[in-house]
Amino acid sequence: MKEIIALVSVLALAGCGVETATTAATVATMKKQEVEQGKKTMDQMQQQINQTMSQAQQNSQNAADAAEKN
Repeated sequence: MKEIIALVSVLALAGCGVETATTAATVATMKKQEVEQGKKTMDQMQQQINQTMSQAQQNSQNAADAAEKN
């Protein structure tokens, strides 16, 4: 009887370890996805900033060209 109780205890503890490892792996995967999404968002924002800067330079050049003609 003691052997059965010991076996059940060992199996229960082993199950907890597996669950903990699975949870840690899930959390790590989620964090990786968050980091990747953050990088993607940062890249998109950088592209938008670059486009805005380019448009501002173009507008400035157009204004300078128009001022020279007058």
